[in-house]
Amino acid sequence: MKKYRILLLLSLTVTLALTGCGKDKEKDAEIKETPAPVESTAPAPEESDSSNTEQAKSDEPPEEGMVRSAMTNDWISPETASARPIAVMFPTDKGSQPQYGIGSAGVLYECMEEGEMSRQMGVIEQWQDLKQIGNIRSGRDYYVYWSQEWDAFYIHWGGPFYLREMVDRSDVDNLSAASVGVPGNSSPALGSEAFYRSDPKNPTIHNGYTNGEKLTAAISALGYETAHREKYYQPDHFTFATVSEPNTLEGAPGVFDAKKIDFSKIFTTTKTSLEYNEEEGVYYKSLYGQPQIDKLTDKQLTFDNVIVQSTYWDYRQDNKYLRFTVKDTTSDGYYFTRGKGIHITWKKTSDNEPTKYYDDNGNEIVLNTGKTFIGIAQNGREIIYE
Repeated sequence: MKKYRILLLLSLTVTLALTGCGKDKEKDAEIKETPAPVESTAPAPEESDSSNTEQAKSDEPPEEGMVRSAMTNDWISPETASARPIAVMFPTDKGSQPQYGIGSAGVLYECMEEGEMSRQMGVIEQWQDLKQIGNIRSGRDYYVYWSQEWDAFYIHWGGPFYLREMVDRSDVDNLSAASVGVPGNSSPALGSEAFYRSDPKNPTIHNGYTNGEKLTAAISALGYETAHREKYYQPDHFTFATVSEPNTLEGAPGVFDAKKIDFSKIFTTTKTSLEYNEEEGVYYKSLYGQPQIDKLTDKQLTFDNVIVQSTYWDYRQDNKYLRFTVKDTTSDGYYFTRGKGIHITWKKTSDNEPTKYYDDNGNEIVLNTGKTFIGIAQNGREIIYE
């Protein structure tokens, strides 16, 4: 097995760093602040309507009028393409597994928070019919910036004090089960009616959920725009290869084999990993050495594209809460697909601008149709592959 250290590329011109939160305060925000309605029973698990099917992966639309998804390049309806997705905060704790609806995410981000624990954010296009989504945990402000790239509704269960400034911005539409940054505050949070506890008598950090029907009603009640807002949304996010001529990375600068991708030096608690399935052409994702499952489908999470985004980070003044730079033009990472990998750089210069990724020749990378996993790595931590 070969180890490759992600290059540490820093710049004095980096303009913005964002942060994480402390575990004790997080529990206060998520357990004590429980204004969300509760239900005695959770909806029965039901298979989700995933667009990532063999029919969707074709150069010809399966039905007249269908268009390409900016997120996955799958064929979707014009109504889905014009509608705003949701960006949901999913935990990685052992006790929170398995989760519902996470497999429907076209893009899944994973990044460290405090206490050497990572957290995930799933961006989901076709969410309206999902019968159960979660469990859901608290937000972090750097995740909000990534959700803004997709003009998504940000879905979370409260969050630390520094999240307040971000979710109060006029361009951010969020729904939260708990008030942000005020431990013990029982006042209703924005959109809290969309959330429930699967066991209302035992409000733990692992049993908070929502669903498509509740989110639809809450979004309507809040008066949020449901169609993509032209002022904030840039659909030119990823560049995709055609289905008939996928990107095999053959001839790419510095290409190498990568059948196994090991994040254990980056996500030290979960030891996130992905393994390539040659027959299916996708990477299967695991946590704690076990398959990561979506309970709605009982299927393991798979990805056609894997991006490692090396990112400058530091601590806030209390030396406890993490900050991550989301806007930069100097940092690097890796791109993996079809059992191969290359070194890349990434750029993002404004809040709603998509993050762009480039190979070592300066060309924008070309993704394959399907889902993408983006692992945000702290500069100086290794990605391991073989």
